[in-house]
Amino acid sequence: MEIRVPGTTMTMMAVAAILGIIIPAVLYIYLRKKKHVDNMPFWIGGAVFVVFAMVLERAALFGVSQLSGWEDIKGNLLLYAVIGGLFAGVFEETGRLAAFTTVLKKKRGNDANALMYGAGHGGTEAVLILSLTMVNNLVLCFMANRGNTAALSAGGTDVTQIMRDLAAISPLMFLVGVAERVSAVALHISLSVLVWFAVKNKRQRLLYPAAVLIHAGVDAVAVLLAGTGMHVLFVELAVYALTGLSICAAVAVWKRNTGGEADVEQPGEAPLSPVS
Repeated sequence: MEIRVPGTTMTMMAVAAILGIIIPAVLYIYLRKKKHVDNMPFWIGGAVFVVFAMVLERAALFGVSQLSGWEDIKGNLLLYAVIGGLFAGVFEETGRLAAFTTVLKKKRGNDANALMYGAGHGGTEAVLILSLTMVNNLVLCFMANRGNTAALSAGGTDVTQIMRDLAAISPLMFLVGVAERVSAVALHISLSVLVWFAVKNKRQRLLYPAAVLIHAGVDAVAVLLAGTGMHVLFVELAVYALTGLSICAAVAVWKRNTGGEADVEQPGEAPLSPVS
């Protein structure tokens, strides 16, 4: 049976892929030009996401999945959501903590570097999860529309159901993925602020475990609601609400530590040169 994916669906996939790249690019340019931040935190943020989320977290989850009783855990939606959220929170926030205490230690004179780190961390996630997924989907769609479904299945994977699913999705739903990435980047920036000041101020060390719990909570709620069959739009509204609370917390912490100023130098550190 021939499967054809509508052109409007493929167009929305392409738009989503492009926006997944534009989101971090815009943040990078804005922070460089308006906040006079360094390049380094952006790229470190991206590298930490790859190492701690894509490699270490997945390796740990794979190891846990080999344990007896894992199938029982997967069968319990609440337990599965909580464990998955904790893994994400612990690994990614620990990655932030490690970066801020080591390679970015000398960049702590400008607090806006926390924002740049968050943009790099969340932006890399947007490119890898949204943009690359959409590009992969587009390749499959082009081949299927040319009648090459058999070639796609030659490697042993039947893509017929995948193509049916893609063809059935409303084109506008691909923009929901973009909205999801926007909230994810905002969450990563707010969590970066919390961990940043946990490192800078010893009296605020509890901001690190707070960031872990916030991250875990948002992820767990998203998985839990999606797993109950709730419509994706309502899931995203819930995630946006939780992200909004995280942003409020980060703003309060920022103001308490900087007096609301974006660029603050530590005593004894030379000011950073503005970017031309």
